[in-house]
Amino acid sequence: MTNTYDFGLIGLGVMGRNFILNVADNGFAAYGNDLDEEKVNALIEEGGDMDKVNATTDAATFVNGLSTPRKIMLLVPAGKIVDAVIESLLPLLEEGDIIIDGGNSFFTDTDRREAYLAGKGINFFGAGVSGGAKGARLGPSIMPGGNREAYQHVKPIFEAVSAKYKGEPCVAYLGPKSAGNYVKMVHNGIEYGLMQLTSEIYDVLKKGGDFSNTELHTIFSTWNSGRLQSFLVEITSEIFEQKDDLAGGQLVDKILDKAKQKGTGKWTSQNAMDLGIPVPSIDIAVSMREISALKGERIMADALYDRPKVEKMDKKKLGKLSEEALYFSFIITYAQGLHQLGDASKEYDYDLNISEIAKIWRAGCIIRAGLLADITEAFKADRSLPNLLLSPTFVEKVQGTVDAARELVAYGVKNGIPLPGLSNSLTYFDAYTATRLPLNLIQAQRDYFGSHTYERSDREGIFHTEWEA
Repeated sequence: MTNTYDFGLIGLGVMGRNFILNVADNGFAAYGNDLDEEKVNALIEEGGDMDKVNATTDAATFVNGLSTPRKIMLLVPAGKIVDAVIESLLPLLEEGDIIIDGGNSFFTDTDRREAYLAGKGINFFGAGVSGGAKGARLGPSIMPGGNREAYQHVKPIFEAVSAKYKGEPCVAYLGPKSAGNYVKMVHNGIEYGLMQLTSEIYDVLKKGGDFSNTELHTIFSTWNSGRLQSFLVEITSEIFEQKDDLAGGQLVDKILDKAKQKGTGKWTSQNAMDLGIPVPSIDIAVSMREISALKGERIMADALYDRPKVEKMDKKKLGKLSEEALYFSFIITYAQGLHQLGDASKEYDYDLNISEIAKIWRAGCIIRAGLLADITEAFKADRSLPNLLLSPTFVEKVQGTVDAARELVAYGVKNGIPLPGLSNSLTYFDAYTATRLPLNLIQAQRDYFGSHTYERSDREGIFHTEWEA
């Protein structure tokens, strides 16, 4: 068998198997490779037609079975495994072949691999893939970055398998080097923020209004039919209906409140600090997952301290405040993530088109939402827009919902209901829209104890004062 298959994929776990079947469904012959013979056989059986989709455990057979330039996608865990797979492929490849890393690799690793492989005549892409296993099968959002000319060989396949929004494929070439992996990293950071905010609104509805799971299903389902339409709100409404087959009742009530993470949200937060871009809604989402892991300590602390007795709020009022506050904080979280993308584009020479990024997030990915259509238009109208909050389109949306966020945060503080994502979003908004902040005092302090100098508001120049003891 030689030069038979259009596309190759290494790593036939759930994501890999679903993605390669998607490729085959869209008219491209696909060849899979995995060391696990069971996964290979499972793909062959599910594919049904080996002329359309096939698999092997042998790397040489796999590579020789691909048309040139070979297009090989890796869906393996990020880190050393990616490097190991690349090294195993190199003796088998030819100049001009293409390797695509479809995992959540850290962007600097992608830059390193691209430079290394370019020296060997091999093209390397980092391509973020969002949508989970279902998205991989039915149409994900794909975020590729790398050599523009080499991407043309991959483009027809990616456009065919990606999700579609009103007929438009949710994939686009984003930029050189690690642009694709970087955009996917920030996508995941925004995802952390939106999930944290959704969980807080669930908490305040349950504690402040005694909403039952049935009522929670109804209210989230209703929201998903309005301006909060999004994948996360949609699946949240469905979660409240899921029955527990083991103990009866609803499953959500039996799930332990310890959230895990794979690190992409943390990477977003860390890199934002490196760039000097504030993303507090994302930062606190990462921190809350870490706090949630301290379950044993939280139980001990709860026994040591008194908590306020929750004053119940009228359900209709609480529901209205919650919808408005969630909408407000969703906007703020997108604004922070997109601000980071804009700054990173300059720092790393990606030349990102934020409107194009928002456009390919409109379907297929985890953070898809109705809001993204408006975000796409906002950055299309002004490609140099530094922050979504400066878009005339979003001023009215924020003005109409910020008061609800204030009221809900105050209610949470008074009643001991933690709303860190919402309060951080509100604080970010208040700080970003403040002409003057009290950081003049911090500059004075720094100059007092460390002679770090300061600038003045009434004249140009750098100043230092010998402060009187």
